[in-house]
Amino acid sequence: MSPRTPQQFQEIREEKITLIMDVALECFASEGFYRTSISQIAKRAGISKGLLYNYFESKEALLKAIIDKSIIEIYRYLDINKDGYLSEDEFDFFIRKMHTLFKNKRSFWMLLIQLLVQNDVREQFLTSFPKSDPSSLPDYGSGNNYYPSLILKMFRDYFYSKKEKRVELYDPDGELEMFYITLVGYAMKIIYSENDNDEADEIAIKKIIELYK
Repeated sequence: MSPRTPQQFQEIREEKITLIMDVALECFASEGFYRTSISQIAKRAGISKGLLYNYFESKEALLKAIIDKSIIEIYRYLDINKDGYLSEDEFDFFIRKMHTLFKNKRSFWMLLIQLLVQNDVREQFLTSFPKSDPSSLPDYGSGNNYYPSLILKMFRDYFYSKKEKRVELYDPDGELEMFYITLVGYAMKIIYSENDNDEADEIAIKKIIELYK
């Protein structure tokens, strides 16, 4: 048998990382972050504790990687040309892609929601990312630096840009808050829906776009 190539080793590494993160998410969501041990995760993943530490230095690093994964998924569809600004076409694209993402990966998002409602985890999530200086952030692909406050800024700028185009009274902060509530509510509906209804989904998507585009 010929020795493995560097590409094969990389594929094996990525498979192990995915396995560990998937198992860790299940454990964190069902047992609680602080009640779950590295030993439990390793056992359920079918690997040794030492091997797990080769990939993640701590339980906190594992949690950070899981949260990273979710935000990267969202950011991938948010700012297509990566210029830091959200256009109306990009907004339309983002809403439609979020529908597909939540629908196709229900299990992941269900577990993530269960994880993030844990008070200590939510607090750690809010303090896990830098608030400024995007140059210090890891690059997840070409130009894919991100951090939560940058995402919030893009949406805030998007709603404030609409203020200049509207004659009537317009509250951009209020619109942003209502958009957030609408998007979260719609995401929960899609994630926890037992029956798919493409026609109803399309009506809801168009309505969200109509309201906030």
